[in-house]
Amino acid sequence: MTTRTANEPARPVVRDARPADFDAIARIYAHYVENALATFEEIAPAVDEMRARHASITGAGLPYVVAELEGAVVGYTYATAYRARSAYRHTIEDSVYIADGFNGRGIGLALLSALIARCEAGPWRQMIAVIGNSGNAGSIALHARLGFEHVGVLRNVGFKHGRWVDTVLMQRPLGAASAEAAA
Repeated sequence: MTTRTANEPARPVVRDARPADFDAIARIYAHYVENALATFEEIAPAVDEMRARHASITGAGLPYVVAELEGAVVGYTYATAYRARSAYRHTIEDSVYIADGFNGRGIGLALLSALIARCEAGPWRQMIAVIGNSGNAGSIALHARLGFEHVGVLRNVGFKHGRWVDTVLMQRPLGAASAEAAA
């Protein structure tokens, strides 16, 4: 077991989401729905809807994990199918959300690293990040740090909080595709 010094910040514990986590998950997501451009959803879903989404994601065999810091859920991430058509079955999309006030503490890095590792153990070959708001420097930098490449910008595709919003597309190979890309 690693111990930390008094000045060293606590490190998040990344684990599978549990039923008791969904009040915190719904609160975290509601902040982004109501105050930010990272998601294009405009009405925050209720806790039961977040539980149903989790069941759908994990029922499809995809990972859904949380970061816990000193006993509190402070972020979550999951992978979903990129598109419904069968030819896309080896491509997934990631989503990462950090509790308001907890950015810059390595939580996003811990979450997305764990998600990538879990997805690389599965049958998927590509991971796509569809990042709401081309000004979302934190998410863009996080994805770039973990090997995602910028592949495009969809300009003015969403309208939220009284303004037109872009999405940034980033892509990362997984597993065997990652090894092929390095060769």
